Amino acid sequence: MTLKNTWWKILGAILILYVSVAGLIGNVPRLAILNETIRNVYFHVPLWFAMMTLMTISMVKSFQYLRKGNIELDQSAYAYAHVAFLFGILGFLTGATWGNYTWGSPLPIDPKLIAVEIGMLIYAAYFILRGSFDDEQKKARLSAVYNIFAYAAFMPLVWILPRITASLHPGNGGNPAFGQYDMDNEMRMVFYPAVIGWTLIGLWISNLKFRIKKIEHAKLEK
Repeated sequence: MTLKNTWWKILGAILILYVSVAGLIGNVPRLAILNETIRNVYFHVPLWFAMMTLMTISMVKSFQYLRKGNIELDQSAYAYAHVAFLFGILGFLTGATWGNYTWGSPLPIDPKLIAVEIGMLIYAAYFILRGSFDDEQKKARLSAVYNIFAYAAFMPLVWILPRITASLHPGNGGNPAFGQYDMDNEMRMVFYPAVIGWTLIGLWISNLKFRIKKIEHAKLEK
């Protein structure tokens, strides 16, 4: 394996190490209510950005499968969706932890939280659907169609609808975006690497998941 194929993996690992250290011990603004919980912005928000990137790649892979019929494209779409779902769960848990300290409850009645819960259930159904078929091609076709539908439903549900109604989340329902007032330049030096780092790690895990899926498929064909 050459450096040409591994540099981005090394970069992702270095960035996450940097974010983990700087995020926990670096200076942050001393703000009322948020206090030290503001450090969660290095983990909660980048995980969601990485999740969206992986979901987009998964949707594109599903579309390509419907055009070309190559089963490896379906396997790749599954791998990216699987890791995106994992990142979504981690993002939800870090958000619930954050909300418990800043809003007084891990799961308050909030339009964005409700939308996220529905969106995650929509994607959970994708994996249930895949487990309902033994025929690989039939499973791949139906999964590809549903994956495209799930993506088309998830993005407006989570990123558009909450913005037009009252919400506790920054940047939604008329609230100013979080970074507009709370994030200083020192925090941005950690936040942006966090977005890149978590995305690269997500791509790396997805690549490993795809390779495992290929091996499993090859064994079944023997």
